[in-house]
Amino acid sequence: MHLQDKELKMIDHPVKTELGLYCHVPFCASTCDFCAFYQEKPRRGDLDRYLSAMDAEFALISDDRTVDTVFWGGGTPGLLSAKDLERLGRSMLECLGNAPAEWTIEMAPSTVKADKLAVLRDLGVTRISMGVQSFDEKLLESLGRLHRPNQIYKAWELVQAAGFPQTNLDLMFAIPNQSMEQWEAAIREAARLGPTHLSTYCLTFEEDTALYVKLSEGKLKIDEERELLFYERGWELLAELGYAQYEISNFSRGGECIHNVNTWRMTEWIGCGPSAASQYQGERYQRPSNLNEWATAMESRQPPKTEMVSLDDSILMADAIIFGLRMNAGIDLADIALRFPAPRVMAMLEPLLARFEAEALLIRDGAHARLTHKGRLVCDAIGSAVLEAVV
Repeated sequence: MHLQDKELKMIDHPVKTELGLYCHVPFCASTCDFCAFYQEKPRRGDLDRYLSAMDAEFALISDDRTVDTVFWGGGTPGLLSAKDLERLGRSMLECLGNAPAEWTIEMAPSTVKADKLAVLRDLGVTRISMGVQSFDEKLLESLGRLHRPNQIYKAWELVQAAGFPQTNLDLMFAIPNQSMEQWEAAIREAARLGPTHLSTYCLTFEEDTALYVKLSEGKLKIDEERELLFYERGWELLAELGYAQYEISNFSRGGECIHNVNTWRMTEWIGCGPSAASQYQGERYQRPSNLNEWATAMESRQPPKTEMVSLDDSILMADAIIFGLRMNAGIDLADIALRFPAPRVMAMLEPLLARFEAEALLIRDGAHARLTHKGRLVCDAIGSAVLEAVV
């Protein structure tokens, strides 16, 4: 995200936009070697305090708009018991006053149980997103994942039997020692299972992770040319298998994740839970990445904001272009200029967009712009160039 720390005027748009809700469930049984998200061990006392503090945070939501989309991430939301999942879901729905049109919950294969799925289905959850990463046992071990291939299949059978309208599987590529044949096999196997959505992520080395330590010690290395080959082969094979790419890392067969699409389009969302991020009422901020600090604040009804940045139209325009170009449909510059009027920023970006077009990275058709295949392969560099042009 574009988080430049400077004094900016608050936005004040008369048109109300979509509103999303993100809930962070910070509990994990173990830490995966690639994961840098805030997490805690699932101790009963901490779980109870978390649920009570979430009751308090939900109660603070006072927006009169309908919450269209909900996303529960973590951590491992599926680590909660069926009883705890129901309590958290009922508490949220009571404060929202409506069932969201789209409600996604992340689950690890090792946490999927029939009673949990039954509760989630009754609550109105519309999508289960399962972090598979790989179907190869050795690759799973190298990532520090708890589950094994047989657990993936058992979990998938339960998810299918529960009858959720939408399903997603996450896959990871450019894992150390992963061959192209293994990557192709993972894609084919995921597609064979038949989810409505697939997400594919290039392994990244985040600070304060076990894999980052290995990288810093020289035990692993980053090979960008190899990563590009994985990207291209994945896109090609997923298209052959009937999954339409709609964003750099996301593919759909009838079920795009609207929550994420709205986020990329720079609408508003409220984050609940420790470390949860929000983009709301002219601000971008996080809750503290500390269960006790966050819970104490919620118990006193004084919600804390960390890493807070005041937003103006120039920030939101740049981010709407950066994240919008990651989507295959591209962006409508006239619409973005209407939503986030920042003529100075648009004037600065026009020569840059013209350069991208000249370099065959981007296609322009009037106000519409989208990346070419070549452009999508270097989308991070394009995003950085947009940021540098407007800072």
